[in-house]
Amino acid sequence: MEQYQPALDGLFQALADPTRRAVLGRLGRGPASISELAEPFDMALPSFMKHIHVLEQSGWISTRKQGRVRTCAIETAPLAIVDDWLVAQRKLWEARTDRLEQFLADTANPKETPR
Repeated sequence: MEQYQPALDGLFQALADPTRRAVLGRLGRGPASISELAEPFDMALPSFMKHIHVLEQSGWISTRKQGRVRTCAIETAPLAIVDDWLVAQRKLWEARTDRLEQFLADTANPKETPR
């Protein structure tokens, strides 16, 4: 998991902003132009483009320019990285809670020690 750490930092940092999460939510329905993505937000286009840049730099989206229109699409590779990390965390915490459950069961029902 340590090999994923730098990527995870950037991926989660990009998700930390509600505007970027909303953009990803919209792109989950399919590619969209920058103007389509910016429409619901009350901010200047240069400010919105900073969000697009963060998403692109972190790997969440890709953009392509055709004529004067820049279109964004969601990338699936970051989802796999985050999923791998979450699976590892789930296994770690399930093992810990299983050990805690066993400890509590052993404590609640102490076995008699032979004399």
